[in-house]
Amino acid sequence: MYVPRRALLAGGAALALSACSSKFRKYDGPQVTRLQVVKERRRLYLFNGMTPLKAFDIHLGNNAQGPKRFRGDGRTPEGTYLIDRRNPNSSFHLSLGISYPNEEDIAFAQAHGMDPGGDIFIHGGRRKTDPRGKDWTAGCIAVKDREMEEIYAMVGTGTPIDLFA
Repeated sequence: MYVPRRALLAGGAALALSACSSKFRKYDGPQVTRLQVVKERRRLYLFNGMTPLKAFDIHLGNNAQGPKRFRGDGRTPEGTYLIDRRNPNSSFHLSLGISYPNEEDIAFAQAHGMDPGGDIFIHGGRRKTDPRGKDWTAGCIAVKDREMEEIYAMVGTGTPIDLFA
């Protein structure tokens, strides 16, 4: 049976698109054992032991100077935390929760009569209603949606994350 070449190409393209339409990817490479964020460089690094696996450009909180201290300060935390939850239904495509605040963050905020805040995530890109500019989140770490799909597939709950200035 003869099938025109353009019909084969169109069918193959449709199949490829349908395979890519899911935001849930599979990953079978080396385990990600640690994440590092270098705020000054606006970079997120994924490691297996001491071996870097991937790096991503990021957007940070809208007040990127200094560590997060209080709810509403627009800052991204600094310190060592864990990826403590996964949200497949995030308003930002997909997201991975960061265990901020820890006991030290809570004590600091309470000593100043303030709330430390919370709900800090690595998540996908901005929504149409979000502010424009380099650093636009309320303290989270944002990447492009397709990059978030990759990160979400690679990083498990309990993975340590270091956030540096």
